[in-house]
Amino acid sequence: MHLPTLTLLEQLISRASVTPDDAGCQDLITARLEPLGFACTALPFGPSDGVVSNLWAVRDGGRPGPTLVLAGHTDVVPTGPRERWTTDPFVPSHRDGRLYGRGSADMKASLAAMVVAVEEFVATRPMHAGRIAFLLTSDEEGPSVDGTVRVCEWLEARGETLDACIVGEPTSVEVIGDMIKNGRRGSLSGRLVVVGKQGHIAYPHLARNPIAAAMPALAELAAVSWDEGNEHFPPTSWQMSNIHAGTGATNVIPGELQVDFNFRFSTESTPETLRARVHEVLDRHGLDYRLDWTLSGRPFLTRPGTLLAALGDAITTVTGRQATLSTTGGTSDGRFIARICPQVVEFGPVNATIHQIDEHCELSALQPLKDIYLNTLRNLLT
Repeated sequence: MHLPTLTLLEQLISRASVTPDDAGCQDLITARLEPLGFACTALPFGPSDGVVSNLWAVRDGGRPGPTLVLAGHTDVVPTGPRERWTTDPFVPSHRDGRLYGRGSADMKASLAAMVVAVEEFVATRPMHAGRIAFLLTSDEEGPSVDGTVRVCEWLEARGETLDACIVGEPTSVEVIGDMIKNGRRGSLSGRLVVVGKQGHIAYPHLARNPIAAAMPALAELAAVSWDEGNEHFPPTSWQMSNIHAGTGATNVIPGELQVDFNFRFSTESTPETLRARVHEVLDRHGLDYRLDWTLSGRPFLTRPGTLLAALGDAITTVTGRQATLSTTGGTSDGRFIARICPQVVEFGPVNATIHQIDEHCELSALQPLKDIYLNTLRNLLT
């Protein structure tokens, strides 16, 4: 293990930062960055003026070079039933070479390793090339409305130029360094309400059943091949997550059917084309319906370049591994940063226990995780 990284990680875990509460995590990190010469700007956003905590911290090394952003979130998901945890989720505990606690893997280990890596880098290279920046939020595990997306809008309005970004999401699968996420699929959700007419089930001619009306269209949507994907992305997927109709009584034809669905889409499709194809199917089946759309993020992809070369070399130097590039999994705040930054990747510890009871990270992974971030800084900013 790496003691400085472990110490900071334990301090972060001890703060019960259940989304959107930052619980003082960003203040702790600010206190570490300001002595290094970082200009730290707190950016509270939200309907109640400060519900979501955000931090933009930047250090100029004094020599020409790129701006490298280290991004992440200080919020964690709720613990679930605390009695099912072996130990208190907000009291860091060690067992069998692992550190247990909510956020240990997602993603406070990355934050601690990033901060310590920057401390070591600046100590040896105070006049480094380019700029190092931190972009942190407490709204990644929540609705992601007043977090990174708002910070990116603020940066864009200020004319900030970002060149590369590493998001510290837990991307490793089996061992540290085996996978880098160099992109993510887009996410487009819909809430469909099919309108019928409520009535007695014994008098169907006096009612109109929205369930029966919708089933052929839903079956067709489930069978559609939306695209074939490409070398970087799997084919676009359409999935229903919730279906609800009825009053609970067995003798009532419902008046409405509600269906929640989601597209995870590749760069071969666009939100516009997907929406149009869904409406075409629903209209062709003659449904009376309402459909509300929510675009959570467009797909993004970082192709091989300076950032992937620097991070990949750092992983190989530290672990001897060649990391696999992947765009699988859910969404991340990388989707917002990619709008204003040409190179965005995600890299962090093993993700096997994230969001689970007894979430943990391997203590032995802390040193290589810190060293990988440190070597990436050296590769890009020396």
